[in-house]
Amino acid sequence: MILSALATSVGINLGLTVLLAAVYTLLRRRPPYVAVYSPRRPYAPPEPWLPAAWRRTEEDVHAAAGLDGVVFVRIFVFSIRVFTAAAVMGVGVLMPVNFLGDQLRQIDFSDLPNKSVDLFSVSNVQDGSNKLWLHFSAAYTITGITCYLLYYEYKYLSGKRLEYFTTSKPLPQHFTVLVRAIPVTGDGSVSDAVDKFFKEYHSSTYLSHTVVHQTGKLRRLLNDSENICTKLANLKSVRHTSGDPPRRFLGIFGRNDIVGKYQKRLEDLEENVRMEQSDATRSRQLVTGYLPSVILHFVSSYVPSIMKLFSTMQGFISVSGIERSACNKMLRFTIWSVFFANVLTGSVLGQLEIFYDPKEIPKRLAVLVPAQASFFITYVVTSWTSVASELTQTAALLYHLWGSCAKCCKRDDSKPPSMHYHSEIPRVLLFALLGLTYFIISPLILPFVLIYFCLGYFIYRNQLFNVYSPKYDTGGRFWPIVHNGTIFSLVLMHIIAIGVFTLKKLPLASSLLVPLPVLTLLFNEYCRNRFLPIFEAYSTESLIKKDREEQSKPEMAEFFSNLVTAYSDPAMKPIQRSLNSDDRTTPLLSSA
Repeated sequence: MILSALATSVGINLGLTVLLAAVYTLLRRRPPYVAVYSPRRPYAPPEPWLPAAWRRTEEDVHAAAGLDGVVFVRIFVFSIRVFTAAAVMGVGVLMPVNFLGDQLRQIDFSDLPNKSVDLFSVSNVQDGSNKLWLHFSAAYTITGITCYLLYYEYKYLSGKRLEYFTTSKPLPQHFTVLVRAIPVTGDGSVSDAVDKFFKEYHSSTYLSHTVVHQTGKLRRLLNDSENICTKLANLKSVRHTSGDPPRRFLGIFGRNDIVGKYQKRLEDLEENVRMEQSDATRSRQLVTGYLPSVILHFVSSYVPSIMKLFSTMQGFISVSGIERSACNKMLRFTIWSVFFANVLTGSVLGQLEIFYDPKEIPKRLAVLVPAQASFFITYVVTSWTSVASELTQTAALLYHLWGSCAKCCKRDDSKPPSMHYHSEIPRVLLFALLGLTYFIISPLILPFVLIYFCLGYFIYRNQLFNVYSPKYDTGGRFWPIVHNGTIFSLVLMHIIAIGVFTLKKLPLASSLLVPLPVLTLLFNEYCRNRFLPIFEAYSTESLIKKDREEQSKPEMAEFFSNLVTAYSDPAMKPIQRSLNSDDRTTPLLSSA
């Protein structure tokens, strides 16, 4: 890629980013679009979104999006700090050194726009040049800065997690365990066996139990009935507004009574729901899972949902556990499909050949990775537009406009969407990997990566306040994934740098760089032992201290009485959405 083509790409994407931000600024406070751009705060006074995103404190983020939201924002804060230092070294030191080299061609400043971006890469430095020691020093420096910031963030968020636990209100999951593979004798049910066992052996801590049924078919029926109920309410509203019911000529020709049609379908669905509920209570089949053994290739847009499905089948029981597992899977898939699949071009078997001889991996990567520098620079630049499109919520906007035109298909805007951490965190970490990987090879990418993180910082802070409502709060348990992903990026950078110095005929630098990945992995092991246990489970000291504090609180008696029904399956509750009356419907769910 030549510099003029890169400048054109930067100009186009920068223009699109500004355009999307301007469209968002114009539409965000117009009444028809408030449900799309500010479903969490529809009645908040209008204010410029950029200064508001900058002004809000971390305590505000915690109150609005929980500790998971704080962790997500801290990813951008951490990345901005790392790549600010990297950009200073890369643009201020390494790029001039690379450009002033003459390995590729002689310098001609008169024709600079038509020069290749490879002139700014380490490939343009003469083999064996002492200038390569600047790259060697930069590798150690950026590794030290990154590890220090990783340690600081891990320590800071560990304290936040402990504070989150000690100050949180009692939650049902703090007093609940999942029991599986219960042996059933011929003279009783699973429910009787559980009740008898815990009353006999854990009578001092046992309160009650709830049997979890497989209600997938029942939930689909409930979703269908809810959709029909919404359409029915919208049609009735339209008919009452117009005051003109459907007419038929001579009682034969004309439009069908759509309202009556939906009313009949709703009644039939409710009958099916009641039958399925009855069947479900007769079947204890408990929730079980298995680990899938076949990995299939799917379209990238469907991958996050596929990874969630795999995590569900793997046996995770909570939404947060499923999405954390899916986040790990998505990170591996993203790194392989976006980075390695483009670097190691060819068939899958051809891509795997590089790992057959581990000693040759650094040299092979040192040849293959720089060859894709232009592609990944363009990829980062085009990502500005994609992160700016997060503001405009294009899909939600189109769906909202369609619902406004087709009244019967109007969506329910009363529930704000939730943040998909399992797909967004791997996407953000990919750009950190690209920035660190090309730090030594092609530092021209660093300013563009830094701009991406700055845009994401402001945009996602705004979205966490105005659009996304937390569906759960893991207490910051996504951070170990971020830490491990960053460590992997550092080690990959070291391996590639060792190969670069070998190809550049500077074997001493390659030898002196070998301890760097070892030290990085030792640092990672120290962090695992020091901080990871806090993110896996709370200490006995913290649990006992919190139990003693809560025992004296008068509201605990009410909490324990509500705990009995906290995990009752909503699908098993009786429903009555259909009525004979044509002008109103009942609430979605009645109490059991």
